[in-house]
Amino acid sequence: MKMTLSARNMSITPGITERIEKKTARMGRYLWPDTEMQIKMRKETVKARDMRIVEITVPMGNGVILRSEAQAESNLFLAIDDALAKMEKQIHRHKSRLGKRIPEGAFTQAEPEFIEENAEEETEEAAKIMRRKTFPVRPMSEEDAVMQMEMLGHSFFAFVNADTDQINVLYQRKDGTYGLLEPET
Repeated sequence: MKMTLSARNMSITPGITERIEKKTARMGRYLWPDTEMQIKMRKETVKARDMRIVEITVPMGNGVILRSEAQAESNLFLAIDDALAKMEKQIHRHKSRLGKRIPEGAFTQAEPEFIEENAEEETEEAAKIMRRKTFPVRPMSEEDAVMQMEMLGHSFFAFVNADTDQINVLYQRKDGTYGLLEPET
């Protein structure tokens, strides 16, 4: 497994690199040797508290991307462990869909490395679709979509972008800014 480390507002010491390599090596049983794991770390001050945020991204091929993010107050290693636990939960939850993207024998060990067995059962039940809803889709500008989303009080909004004639998803980020998801063509 290949690993790429990057940091913002903090430095990556050899001790941090060694600890991350040791922790992520356990994830190697779920990933092929040529898989690249990107680990981004950053230090942010949120409400007068120093937070360490870790974001892990693993492209699995054919458009499948695993991503997890965790944060901890002043403890980078706790954030790393939480992010790896979230990644492992995703892999276990979607193991049948991931199929050949995961090496054979990845699930033969008795227990997961980072998660507890009962936590996995809870997430499987939460993945069921409980409600379906239809809504009218009309072309609008990005600014109109932001206004509509704010008026509805939602954290995301799907619309047809008037400039591109494609379906876009507008979402509110944790820091209060907005993000826009656009399909690749």
